[in-house]
Amino acid sequence: MKRISAGFLPPVVLDAAGSTPMYDQLSEWFRRAIVDGRLRPGQRVPSTRSLAKELKISRVPVLSAYEQLYAEGYLETFVGAGTCVARSIPGQATKTAGAAERQPPVEVTPSAPRKIARRVAGMRGLVQTWANNHGAFRVGLPAIDHFPMTVWSKLIQHHVRKPPIEHLVYSGSMGYLPLREAIAEYLGTVRSVRCDASQILITTGSQQGLQICAHALLDANDRVWIEDPGYPGARQALRTMGAEIVPVPVDEDGLIVEEGIRLCRNAQAAYISPSHQFPLGVTMSAARRMQLLNWASHSGAWIIEDDYDSEFRFGGRPLASLQGMDADDRVVYVGTFSKVMFPALRVGYVVVPRDLVAAFATVRDALDTFSSTLYQVALTDFIRQGHFARHIRRMRALYLERRSALLQAIDQYVGDRLDVIGTQAGMQLAALLPAGADDVAVSIKAKEQGISARPLSQCYVESPGRSGLILGYSGANVHELREGVRKLSTCI
Repeated sequence: MKRISAGFLPPVVLDAAGSTPMYDQLSEWFRRAIVDGRLRPGQRVPSTRSLAKELKISRVPVLSAYEQLYAEGYLETFVGAGTCVARSIPGQATKTAGAAERQPPVEVTPSAPRKIARRVAGMRGLVQTWANNHGAFRVGLPAIDHFPMTVWSKLIQHHVRKPPIEHLVYSGSMGYLPLREAIAEYLGTVRSVRCDASQILITTGSQQGLQICAHALLDANDRVWIEDPGYPGARQALRTMGAEIVPVPVDEDGLIVEEGIRLCRNAQAAYISPSHQFPLGVTMSAARRMQLLNWASHSGAWIIEDDYDSEFRFGGRPLASLQGMDADDRVVYVGTFSKVMFPALRVGYVVVPRDLVAAFATVRDALDTFSSTLYQVALTDFIRQGHFARHIRRMRALYLERRSALLQAIDQYVGDRLDVIGTQAGMQLAALLPAGADDVAVSIKAKEQGISARPLSQCYVESPGRSGLILGYSGANVHELREGVRKLSTCI
């Protein structure tokens, strides 16, 4: 049996004023802890000297207790490892014995209702059949196998070897300043975002960025426009503040601003993904962008722009951001490195209007203070040394190849049953199913085949939504995509 490493010893309770000798109390405590399963077979226990010191008692009763436990077979000694719980005691037997010796439960009157916040109910209920499935079509999963991990590891090692003290202590809520400067330069060059480092707030990803926006901009029952269909995670983030969601339909030109004004002219905010709308993949037209900015300026509303994967555009350069067109500082711009590099990085950012910086910093500090400094300093080097730009160029070419392979496979296997939309940018596309098809049922069948086909209907606030599938292509190779489509054809 493999020896278990030393763990935390449960609190030892002794009665110094009691009539029972100290060594007897101690040996009885160990028996109970072993029988109840709180100490596991093979687990190391403290030495007699250290335990006596911790309990502030003489070493003599500890020695006596250990000798008794040795004799009874509860403890044994390993060469070079010290004293451990006897391996001969089966783990399951200790749990069974402990349960048998316990007193039967006392019948009590029912407790008060276990109440949770009402808004939590609105966040639950999505049938995420694709969750934790890393097969073909997983949405939002980059090509991790093509990430330059050797370069990244060297940067991490460089900063871990002899980190300065300021990298090991608490940091400011806005984030590591050199990284914020690098992000401001990058966004200004590539996305036409108008900002400087003082406006950049580092987060643990775009989801936290949306939560911070909700806390900083909204009060309970404030009404918020949201694209319909749209990103379910945005709905959840906004509902954390008890916001009332106003679903606004989307067409080939993006969110229909006139319809939003008709539904709720005085909304407090609007959430949009204008460069590459999730999940339909459409781009918001210039006319719609101007309409939206004009509405926000005249109504005093905020616009939350989610720019989650705009780096990957196949029909030309990435489009300019909505924030760059905003002359009234009404747009809060949210981005992430998780889609470009790897999800476990957990580094994102928010570009905050200047007069809101203090409010956003306060919210960030209240939620979890700051992000990992180690990853921030390594990411700064990754950007400054040109690795980030090179990686984006390589991934853009790779995703174009994978997107083409997916489209060819769809045409070959299910072209008569799937109508593909949103193919000009991003890491996924949407495919509409025939009228009356149940995309959730298809998703469940696909999971059984080891593939991750996200149902489009669950991205709608207003039910029933259009039936279809969201198919990610960035995290699977050409063979996996073709095989995934072949399997998917049996599920539709």
